[in-house]
Amino acid sequence: MSASLYARLGGYDAIAVFATRLVAKAQADALLGRFWAHRGEDRKARELQILINYLVRETGGQMHYTGRDMALAHKGMGISEADWSRFIEIVSGTASELGVGATEGGEVMAFLDSLKSDIVGV
Repeated sequence: MSASLYARLGGYDAIAVFATRLVAKAQADALLGRFWAHRGEDRKARELQILINYLVRETGGQMHYTGRDMALAHKGMGISEADWSRFIEIVSGTASELGVGATEGGEVMAFLDSLKSDIVGV
């Protein structure tokens, strides 16, 4: 049996570092930063933890996810194709900085691609 994507990515700590860097970059981004512009620090921290929990669960880790499904969570946000493309650039750059392997990176990108229709334009 092969190791889960969760294990191959380095487990909880590695996913938490990835998510934290990813969100920080997205928040600071000229295009994407607007999605966090009027949120308090506590809400931002809660959303980050929910994202970490989601990524851990979706990659095969043992984590209970209490957030909404992707379509409901992103409904009405006005996320465009340009927003999505920029987000994917940030994901790729962050993964590269952290040394995520090509196989694992490809699996992450395929997973994100499967979510796109629930996030963009809803």
